[in-house]
Amino acid sequence: MLARLMRAEAEGEGELGMLMVGNVGVNRVLGNCLDFRNIRSIPDMVYQSPGGFEATTKGYFYQSARDKDIRLAERVINGERQRPASNALWFFRPAGDCPDTWYDQGNSGRYKAHCFFVPTQGDCPAVY
Repeated sequence: MLARLMRAEAEGEGELGMLMVGNVGVNRVLGNCLDFRNIRSIPDMVYQSPGGFEATTKGYFYQSARDKDIRLAERVINGERQRPASNALWFFRPAGDCPDTWYDQGNSGRYKAHCFFVPTQGDCPAVY
């Protein structure tokens, strides 16, 4: 399921972009903070409502994961982190520049079209 999410959300941004989306997803499961309290599994995270992922509303998400997508998801689950998503809980694709904050969360950087946002370490220590 994580592999399918990563592909559906960021395939156009290549493997690195997909890994970053995976980082956000895994951080939401590990974090147990802010908007993601009691999100304890990949399915909980993927289908969280409100606050889940737009990809679950598109047919592309429901295609079978490819072997290479599964290998990328395994790397994220095994702890691989990519900046600027390494501690991020949110990302989105703005029409222009990344804002400094998004819903009071700091911008940790941009990769291609996606901007990533992180909680403070005090608000969510488990993602640090």
